[in-house]
This record gives sequence, C-alpha cells and structure tokens, in this order.
Amino acid sequence: MTKRRREILAIAADLFAERGFANVTVDDIGEAAGVSGPALYHHFSAKEALLGEMLVDISAYLLDGGRQVIASRDTAGGPVLERLIRFHAEFAVERRSLITVHFRDLVHANAVDQAKVRGLQARYVALWADELQREQPGVERRAALAATHATFGLINSTPFSSRLQRGAMLDLLASMAAGALRAATAAGTSLAAAE
Repeated sequence: MTKRRREILAIAADLFAERGFANVTVDDIGEAAGVSGPALYHHFSAKEALLGEMLVDISAYLLDGGRQVIASRDTAGGPVLERLIRFHAEFAVERRSLITVHFRDLVHANAVDQAKVRGLQARYVALWADELQREQPGVERRAALAATHATFGLINSTPFSSRLQRGAMLDLLASMAAGALRAATAAGTSLAAAE
C-alpha cells in the first residue's frame, strides 16, 4: 500500500469516526486530503471500497499481530494472554477512529468485505479463546469464546469513554481485561457442570 493511500485511509477514518460513514462525502475526504473528490477515484473505486479496505485492513492487522504475539511465546516475556491484551489495548487507545468506524460502520461495507472482516475476526477470536483455554484448561470452549468477545467489547469501548493519559488508560484496560478473562474460569466450569 502506498503512503498516499494510507494517508487517505487515515483521513477517511477520522471523518467517518467523527460524522459517520453516511454523512461523509467523497468531496469531504478529498478536501481533507488536499485533492478534489474525483481525484480519490485514482486510489479507490468508491467510498464503499475505501471503507471496505479500511475495515479489512484493521481485521488483518489484528489477526497478524495476534499471531505474532503467539509466535513469540518462547522468546518474549510474560504470559501470552497478557501480551495479547496489551496488543489489542494499544491498538484501541492509539487508533480510536478505526475502532469507532469498525464498530459503527461495518454495516455500510459491501457483502464481500463484510464477509472478509467477519472471517478475519473469527480467526482472531479463536486465537484468544485457544490461548485462554491453554492458560486456564478448565474453561469450556463456548465460555472462552464468549469471554473473548466480552473482553473485546470492554477494550473497544475506549473511544466512547472518558480518557485517561495513554499509559494510565493502557494499564486500566489491561487490568480490567485480565480480570474479565480470569472470570471465564468460573463461568466455564459452571457451564460444563450444568450440562
């Protein structure tokens, strides 16, 4: 991806986060990027294509980053689950616009891009659930998946909450997310016992 393309995606993400996808025109993006709206068509076929690429890129970035965290299991310090939490929390804190757009505007992407995003998301969730079960073997699979989704909800709410300074916010999110995942052990055990 070219530098200019990345710049346009970042500008569009900020505009979509601020106003919502439906309320941003190609001309708005072009003006913010310092080009005419029609000039954007040299980079993207349509505003929906720009959104789709943005959302697929976010999901691919998270999946690739999660895989790298797991691949460094034996060389990096600290439990893998804690490092996954920190990786995702850093993304949420540093790229709030993308989190907002992902949460709110996925419905505006075309069906093919939505399917790609959901496929990438499912694999990312599975990475976390696998690691949760590895670190806490008593957690039943459905509980691990549910706990992972709930933890993402907690971390991804960052753009909508009042903000602390970056370091304090990361520490708070990491602590809360770790606590939420630890609670999965009791829930997973209860779920298995109830069946």
